[in-house]
Amino acid sequence: MTIRVVIFDLDGTITQPYFDFDAIREEIGLARDAGPVLESMEKMTAQERQEAERILHYHENKAVAESQLNAGAEQTLSALRAAGIHIGVLTRNTRDNALTIARKHNLRFDAVIGREDGPVKPDAFGVVQLCRQFGAEPEETLVVGDYLFDLLCAKAAGAVAVLLANHNRAGEFAEHADFCVENISEILEIVANSNST
Repeated sequence: MTIRVVIFDLDGTITQPYFDFDAIREEIGLARDAGPVLESMEKMTAQERQEAERILHYHENKAVAESQLNAGAEQTLSALRAAGIHIGVLTRNTRDNALTIARKHNLRFDAVIGREDGPVKPDAFGVVQLCRQFGAEPEETLVVGDYLFDLLCAKAAGAVAVLLANHNRAGEFAEHADFCVENISEILEIVANSNST
């Protein structure tokens, strides 16, 4: 199967891991093990949610300002572009933050879907939408991310799930991945092998 699209997670995949979600949960007033922040916020009162959003935006803006690219990210995106492969970004962050990171690091994404665009990962929505935008089938698409939700949304959409195993929790998620890579540049080999058969 030819790979025509690569969809990347943003935080921890294109950029180096930054967020301490346990600390963010604590600041918002949630238990450290309360689960994903966005889902927890859906259960809050309007007033609680407004305060939680303020705290989350503060941390997200700080992460953008201090963001650094993961090793190999810039070269990998350039190589994919040179090969004529569409580059999408699917993030539980905001679209604006993704675009700000692109500008800051001189990257080019063909399309970005953020949390304001529809159901967030692990829902298949973002993968399906990006495939539709690029006129590609999910099975012609790699979804690359460092967390369980990236892999689950890939699987839910019928795309190829690639785990960036660059952190100590990667082993927990590996069973859900079609491929595991330690450096983002290794996806170029996956693409080349898929497209040469």
